[in-house]
Amino acid sequence: MGKRKGPLSGIRILDLTQLYPGPLATMMLADMGADVVRLEHPSRPDNVHLLPPFIGKESAAYLTLNRSKRSLALDTGNEEGRKVFFDLVKTADVVMEQFRPGVLNKIGIGYDQAIRFNPRIIYVSITGFGQDGPYRQKAGHDINYISLAGLLSHVKKGDEMVLPGFQTADVVGGGYMSVIACMAALWHREKTGKGQRVDVSMTDSIMPMLTLQLAQYWGSQESDEVMNPFDGSFPFYGVYECAGGKHVSLGALEQKFWSGFCQMAGKPEWLPLQFATGDEKRKVREEIAGFFKTKSRDEWLKLAEVHDVCLSSIHEMEDLEKDPQLQARQMIIETEHESGLKLKGVGIPIKFSESKPYAPEPAPAVGRDSIEILKEAGYSQERIEELLEKGIVFAAMKH
Repeated sequence: MGKRKGPLSGIRILDLTQLYPGPLATMMLADMGADVVRLEHPSRPDNVHLLPPFIGKESAAYLTLNRSKRSLALDTGNEEGRKVFFDLVKTADVVMEQFRPGVLNKIGIGYDQAIRFNPRIIYVSITGFGQDGPYRQKAGHDINYISLAGLLSHVKKGDEMVLPGFQTADVVGGGYMSVIACMAALWHREKTGKGQRVDVSMTDSIMPMLTLQLAQYWGSQESDEVMNPFDGSFPFYGVYECAGGKHVSLGALEQKFWSGFCQMAGKPEWLPLQFATGDEKRKVREEIAGFFKTKSRDEWLKLAEVHDVCLSSIHEMEDLEKDPQLQARQMIIETEHESGLKLKGVGIPIKFSESKPYAPEPAPAVGRDSIEILKEAGYSQERIEELLEKGIVFAAMKH
């Protein structure tokens, strides 16, 4: 793989993350042109390799999350492996890791050790609860982080809390917030010449998702009833079934959109009832639900365009590839793996006018680029073969 193109071209990231959160962050960074070198243990690789379904012999999740990256299989559990790691740190801009606090220091490859070899290095450390505080060593997964941050209590069907059905803290905290952290630290280094350690807590990262709700809660008096227009109980903001069983989402939040919807429905009597409460609210909600069942989803979508109503189709997975907007934005792409098998994936969501990235490249087999990366670090062929023989480095054959 040659030098990648994009706004982050020339930035090298050593990726020590695993499973979903960190690999999603480094996938996005690689999509934008960074040279992401994924480090895995030669005999104990990331458990994401075990996650079905499989494309050939490899997990579809691994192939998706590790596109456009290079792979070095390295055992850092011994002195020689750590020496290789620090030689790579000398050439890198960022190390992204996802271990519990203190683990990398025990292994001997933590931030405090790394800055002796490269004081400009940036460590982005992703954890469930953060590097300090009473919960820093607690075990956790997505469900635990969104529970503690207060998000899960807002996801309800009636009075019953329900799971979102997808990871939220992993994506927002481990993924997007880690990308933001990386960019901010790189810009700080650009201005000051100094690297730093950046502490990303997935629990902390969820709380900004509740910024509006918390502002309403903290800003209200004890006797006030905090209105939540986004819980689906109000008639103007919710999910409705159409004739034929398909569904639409109505988001007539502002007065002008609610007015447009009432005009489309031919129901001017609904206009003053946008924020109705109690039995009146339930009655209007039921009337609108019955109203939507009189036409098909496609018929409603055409009418909504005419009246400028915030109405959208609720897509199932199989609908995504057919949507003309997603097609126009190239949000579904296809990569061909080294085995010749093809895999669809999510496209790059940010479009750059001047620094357009290359299309994503297939994920590497574990250790595919080990020899190439070591040569770039100045290792001789003789030394590389010695590391291979000792099992400190593993190199997969390139197809």
